[in-house]
Amino acid sequence: KVGIVYAEWNEEITHALRDGAIKTLCDNGVNAEDITVASVPGSFELIFGASQMVKSGKYDAVIAIGCVIRGDTPHFDYVCQSVTQGVTMLNCSMIQPESGLMPNCPVIFSVLTTLDKQQALDRAGGRLGNKGVEGAVTAIKMANL
Repeated sequence: KVGIVYAEWNEEITHALRDGAIKTLCDNGVNAEDITVASVPGSFELIFGASQMVKSGKYDAVIAIGCVIRGDTPHFDYVCQSVTQGVTMLNCSMIQPESGLMPNCPVIFSVLTTLDKQQALDRAGGRLGNKGVEGAVTAIKMANL
């Protein structure tokens, strides 16, 4: 069973990543009814969304999908750093019983951090493939670890 939590912000990108992940999971033997998809407003909220999925104990892997595109302010840096740290902490918390999270559920980082929208489009089904597909493959491999 796989949980997917995706950010609504930059939906043109995140929907393509989400859809690529779902298709890849199904193409590799995961039943559609064993995939739960939930949305959160933005990439920062992926941390909470993923933690709720992990805490439920229902999933063999959780994929966090988002897209942060650099703008004119340092907001990009703060969001990227926070999301990266948050997903890292979720994965590390599994070896810390005091965290209260269920063990054996990797959280896959499928968050694009790009300099512009074209770079994101290139990675969401464009000329550089679909990073949602890569996240799904990673989730399968990690769940089987």
